[in-house]
Amino acid sequence: MPGSRPVVEVLRLGLLSYQEALRLQQLYVTRHRSGPAHALLLCQHPPVYTTGIRHAPYPAPLLDRLRLLGADVNRSNRGGLITFHGPGQLLCYPILHLSSFKKSVRWYVCELEKTVLSVCSRFGIEASTSPHTGVWVGDNKICAIGIHCGRYVTSHGFALNCNTDMSWFRHIVPCGIEGKGVTSLSAELQRDVSVEETIPHLLDAFREQFNCQLTDGQMPETEQDSGGSSA
Repeated sequence: MPGSRPVVEVLRLGLLSYQEALRLQQLYVTRHRSGPAHALLLCQHPPVYTTGIRHAPYPAPLLDRLRLLGADVNRSNRGGLITFHGPGQLLCYPILHLSSFKKSVRWYVCELEKTVLSVCSRFGIEASTSPHTGVWVGDNKICAIGIHCGRYVTSHGFALNCNTDMSWFRHIVPCGIEGKGVTSLSAELQRDVSVEETIPHLLDAFREQFNCQLTDGQMPETEQDSGGSSA
């Protein structure tokens, strides 16, 4: 209906393996085939390094070394290069059909960046964008963005560092950008800022930026995952 605001179901999933998050994203992507089924999946992951789409594979010794640190390593079909996800980082996976918003991937990425800029502003942090995708505080990235969009249905999303253990990033060149660092809400404010404290600010910012209605959702009833979750 023209002028109506899209309804987006919010799922607070807690600590979830990366593979399980991929499975749930695909479930919601598939739901869009029957009509709009917008969802916003919020979670944290156990330590995992993820690689995005690139033409050349990452060297096996590098990936083996990362596994020896106690992290999983997973490939994904999002844009961007290698990055880290772990506890204390808020993962936001919007599964939206852009026909209900604006059928432009460039617009969508900009709206994600503006959403995170608004969150940072609510904490009194002056953040900015740059020619590199993501949100930055000076030369340090506070939020990585990597999306996939097929037939105007989005998946993957962004990772906002709240009180993440930043030492995990020392073992990679985050997102393949040399000479840049990483930071978090906690590091910038010099106090502990948890994912739980951050979520209400994120939801308010997302609602305003995407001009949508948010409703509480529940974990969907699906067949039991035969593969199990990674530890």
